[in-house]
Amino acid sequence: MDLKQLVTFRTAATELSFTRTAEALNYAQSSVTVQIQALEEEFGLPMFERRGKKVTLTEPGERLLLYAEKILSLAEEAKAVVSQGQEPSGTLRIGTLESLCAYRLPPVLRCLHQQFPKVELVFRPGFHADLQSVLAQELDAAVVLELPIESPHLVSEVLQAEQILILAAPDHPLAQQDLVRPADFEQESLLLTETDCRYRQLFEQALGKAGVHPLRKTEFSSVEAIKQCAIGGLGIAVLPEMSVAADIEQGRLQPLEFDGPEIVLYTQLVRHKDKWLSPALQAFWQLARETL
Repeated sequence: MDLKQLVTFRTAATELSFTRTAEALNYAQSSVTVQIQALEEEFGLPMFERRGKKVTLTEPGERLLLYAEKILSLAEEAKAVVSQGQEPSGTLRIGTLESLCAYRLPPVLRCLHQQFPKVELVFRPGFHADLQSVLAQELDAAVVLELPIESPHLVSEVLQAEQILILAAPDHPLAQQDLVRPADFEQESLLLTETDCRYRQLFEQALGKAGVHPLRKTEFSSVEAIKQCAIGGLGIAVLPEMSVAADIEQGRLQPLEFDGPEIVLYTQLVRHKDKWLSPALQAFWQLARETL
């Protein structure tokens, strides 16, 4: 087992396709297959289940992935320590939300690329699961939208407050009301993010405390899809203000005056307390702190 094989294995575990893995690493597909087979022969266990062109991790593969992440992270740390004093370089794996990646992080990325061109960023989208990945040290850091984080295992830093809005198309009946009560949502179609999204959880908790449990829910993995459906009059959306500010200004969406608790979350930087603050991670952390 060598680092090259582990890099190939980790990439295949992410892509879940040997073809895409070969493209990502600029290898011949046969080289990817040979490296994965060598790992499986060394452990005497299958790491992937093959289903045509698609592959999925087996249970032994999932266990190996945890150690592969740690080994490769340590290898990158060792390279950085040995070459300390040089320009920040290497790959950073950052977990974040689609909305933060689209509406908050572009200025950070622009500054990072301009000042530290040898640093490569790999973003992994997610919701609350980002924190679990940081705890497992599968990510170098995460930029999350959460309630203030307090954990003995994490280092976190609040960057700014984010208002969560409840929205509808301007011609929606609820948009004509001066005040929208929880009961008004009982028969409405709700356009929601996935269940592990914190602002969805807080909104549903607010309705639940009022005894309201809407049955008409449509779940999306894309903020943009939710926006377009709400603009089209297909239901009520719950989204961060940063992701809909332009649509509100252009009159395509209207915030509802909700007779319930205000929903405020915080954009935060998070890393594991034992994660070595490499020059690359330090550069990203500092730029995010200064820019956001």
